[in-house]
Amino acid sequence: MISILIVGNGNVGTQLFEALKIIDTLNVSLISSRDLSNIPKAELTIVAVSDDAIDDVSSQITNDFVVHTSGSVPLSALKNNTRKGVFYPLQTFSKDKKVDFTKVPFCLEATTDNDLKLLETLANYLGQKIYHIDSEQRKAIHVAAVFANNFTNHLYKIAQDICDTHQVPFEILHPLIIETADKIKVLPPALAQTGPAIRKDEATIKNHLFMLSKKQQEIYKIITKSIQNDA
Repeated sequence: MISILIVGNGNVGTQLFEALKIIDTLNVSLISSRDLSNIPKAELTIVAVSDDAIDDVSSQITNDFVVHTSGSVPLSALKNNTRKGVFYPLQTFSKDKKVDFTKVPFCLEATTDNDLKLLETLANYLGQKIYHIDSEQRKAIHVAAVFANNFTNHLYKIAQDICDTHQVPFEILHPLIIETADKIKVLPPALAQTGPAIRKDEATIKNHLFMLSKKQQEIYKIITKSIQNDA
């Protein structure tokens, strides 16, 4: 039985704990990052805290193998004096939405082959997509993920604001959002691009800008120019 300690009871730590605790061959415990006075022993310690807290939290851990779950922080950010690694689930985590780990890619990094195999074993319990990714590659993935997820979600928020202003239910856009995401599974994004920007439909673009607030206009113009420059 593999003993696992998860440090951090935020979104990532809590959801990992809930997914792992039901696996019979694992002995999993969870502690808050504020409760480090008596850290339990474990074969694998997963530090699931904010990026800026990784160095401080890891420096207080003496367990044999310590990993963090961050996409943007290098392996070297771990300050424990024992073996190190990264166990990065590439997904967005929110308190009110349970993640299906079977669909989550896991990006793994470790300093020894045996440690990498241990992380592979753990990832295989949860999901089916495993990648060996070093710190530089992981930083690039994280930036790409910000564009694909965080920036896109902000655009959804703007779209909802526009709908609310004109008393249109935002849910009317849900099928379009789903189809857009599904389409890039079979087409490269460059070939999947549609709309007035790629068509250079200046009349529609002007009409759109007329309906938007100043802040929304700025974002619309930047993205329209970017689409047209890539065409």
